Parts: sequence; C-alpha cells; structure tokens
Amino acid sequence: MAVRRLSVALALLCGLAAGVAASSAEEREIVLATTTATQESGLLDYLLPIFRDKTGIDVTVIARRADEVLEGARRGEVDVVLMHARPQEEKFVADGFAAKRFDVMYNDYVLIGPKSDPAGVKGKDIATALKAIEAKGAPFVTRGDRSGTHAAELALWIVAGIDIARTKGAWYREAKQDMASALDAARVANAYVLSDRGSWIAFRERGDLDIVVEGDKRLLNQYGVMLVNPLKFPNVKKELGQDFVDWLISPDGQAAIAGYKVDGQQLFFPNADKSGG
Repeated sequence: MAVRRLSVALALLCGLAAGVAASSAEEREIVLATTTATQESGLLDYLLPIFRDKTGIDVTVIARRADEVLEGARRGEVDVVLMHARPQEEKFVADGFAAKRFDVMYNDYVLIGPKSDPAGVKGKDIATALKAIEAKGAPFVTRGDRSGTHAAELALWIVAGIDIARTKGAWYREAKQDMASALDAARVANAYVLSDRGSWIAFRERGDLDIVVEGDKRLLNQYGVMLVNPLKFPNVKKELGQDFVDWLISPDGQAAIAGYKVDGQQLFFPNADKSGG
C-alpha cells in the first residue's frame, strides 16, 4: 500500500512538473505586430531565429497595414510594435499606449518607374518628379491602403504642392494591396510607384521597371519599436517584450540587422544609437 501511495505521489509530481514546464514554454513567447513591408523584406525570418537562439523567446509575427498594426495594439492584442510610420508611432506614445519609442533602423523610399521614363523624372528630386508625373498624367500606382508607405507617399505629394485627392485622374491607380502587389501592378501598367528600398530589392519580376529617383533626404524611411503599455493591458508580456526591444537596439541586434542582405545588398541600416524618440 505504501509503495502504491509513493507511486501515485511520484506520478502527480511528474505531472505537475510537466505542467509547469509546458506553462513556462508557453509564456516564453511574444506577439510582434509589424507592417507588411517589413515582413515581405525577409528581415524577420533572418532576425527572429537569432533572437530565439540567444534568449529562448519565440516571436509570433502579425503583419498588417500600419493603421491596422496600431489598431490591434490599441486593443492590447500584441506585445511589441515594429513599424515605419513615425507620426502615427509618436501619437501612439502620446496617447499612452506605449511609454517610449526607439529608433531601430532605416532604409529609404525610392521612386520606381519605366526605364523609358515617360515623365522625364530620372535623377530629379522627389518633389520635381511628382510634379512632372502629375502634369503629364503619367501612370502612377499608389498602394492606396493606409499603409506606412501609402502615408509617406501622400506626404510627398503635399511636399510637391499637389492636392492629389483633387487632381488625381485615371493615371493615378490604387492597388489597395501590399507592396509586392503594388510593384507588380506597376510592372504590368508600366507605371511609376513609390516603394521602400527593401521591398524593391526583394522584388524579382521587375520587367521594364527601374529606380528613377533616389537619395533625396525626404525619402528617409525610419523604423521604430515600442513595447505596448502593460499598465493599460496587464496581458502584455512586459519582461519578454522588453527583452526583444532591448535586443533590437543592442549592439548584437544592430549587428544582426546590418548583416541581413539580399543579393549582396544591405536592406536596413541600424541607427539605435540615436534612439529616444
């Protein structure tokens, strides 16, 4: 009888230990919300295994448009946000949904267009190029989906002094899809399109498209990372999420970002040393 009681006790103990281990494994996972362009670049497929090997923390990625990323974060559905729409990110912090935003890395936007360049914009600054495209009614594909890239494009039309909502015509075509789809639509239509450089490098079926405008300082594409405020949402995994934020802006994380290349080209440039936004 004593042996039987001991066996039962050992079985219960083993079951409890297994339950605790399973619970611990489940807890070492965070949810990261990011934009579709970030995911499509392949960067996270490269970074997250490095982070997991170092910390044992798994990261589940939800890739959405910029506005959807922040909508979900405002409902406390995710632990960490990584995106490239700084005005919206700063408002997110100001509204108390995150305590702080950190610069992580940057790349830039490029204006893509047909090699024949019907609007004659190659080598121009971005404002001059957009004015020429609008004046000539040259085909232009916009993402039109409230993404970070779409927001950047709309801001650039304003810089060019153009009210695109009023002046757009049949030449201005809305893809309402992700960056890869918008690039493909531009390829098919032999049109101009604004793209982040990472998506352009990763895009394979370019057809007659090429970069026509680049290097303008107004084309900077800054990425930021934020831990969703655990004071608003107790379900946020504060410690694990902060571990991810800290790693991204650490020398190790920054080196990993710099090490990601496609066809020998670096897609993102770390700049966390300028953090604190």
